Amino acid sequence: MEYYHRFLPEGSLIETPQNLAALQSESALREAAACGQRLEARVTVCDSTHNLHVDLPCMRGIIPREEGAVGISEGKTRDIALISRVNKPVCFSVQRIAHDAEGAYAVLSRRMQQQACQEEYISRLSAGDVIPARVTHLAPFGCFVDIGCGVPSLIPIDAISVSRIAHPADRFRIGQEIRVLVKGFENGRVLLTHKELLGTWEENAACFEAGETVGGIVRSVEDYGIFIELSPNLAGLADRRADIRPGQRASVYIKSIVPDRMKVKLAIVDIFDDVQTAPPPIRYFFNGKHMDAWVYTPESAKRRIETVFSAV
Repeated sequence: MEYYHRFLPEGSLIETPQNLAALQSESALREAAACGQRLEARVTVCDSTHNLHVDLPCMRGIIPREEGAVGISEGKTRDIALISRVNKPVCFSVQRIAHDAEGAYAVLSRRMQQQACQEEYISRLSAGDVIPARVTHLAPFGCFVDIGCGVPSLIPIDAISVSRIAHPADRFRIGQEIRVLVKGFENGRVLLTHKELLGTWEENAACFEAGETVGGIVRSVEDYGIFIELSPNLAGLADRRADIRPGQRASVYIKSIVPDRMKVKLAIVDIFDDVQTAPPPIRYFFNGKHMDAWVYTPESAKRRIETVFSAV
């Protein structure tokens, strides 16, 4: 599927020359209104009646409450969706130029852009499509993302990576641009997954060799050993030690890599507390636009872990 430039996540266009030029004058705003151009600007205030006031260089900009998001007027979307936009970029269409005692102001609609996004882009997606997204909120159960024009969706925590994490903040940061896979649809919502883009067991294991000493992150401490993440989709097992806890950084010696059993045997060299303030950059192994199926496990493995995207 071809991605429509106008339906990218909010904030994608705010600094582009085309967007900046359209905000500079009343005549440019009128031209944008005539052609339905998507524009972006930053919300400065959500007033007491939940109208959004937008920072325009040439005049005041107001998004009335009912135009702030799809579903607001019907009660399907809560007003927190408006309040939470303060100091953040929003996309909108220019509905008209109006006047009051203070002068001219632009009446804007975010709802119109979201509705167009749903009708012309989201409704045409299929299970297995790879789409761009922007991280908007991190919760213990998953990562909320903008999949286009501020339309929200959720990546459940167990769909973020194969390697288990305590919180989505272990993998993402707010505002980060990522890629996601459409897993399916439910009650009008788009269901997302992410781990399939991070490579199979063999692809990740091929990045390491027995005999190397590499860095990792302690993910869990079990009675039978310590799981240490080498990459988001690959973890190895080391012997248990009493002084180790999840979240710590480790340097580990790779004793062996066993594809048949999907095992990476490790020996801990050193342990230290994590001093990183942000998760490391994400490496995507799949760069296509659509995936029919994904098999994580090697062919020689006794069990099979897969995702089939054609089954919605």
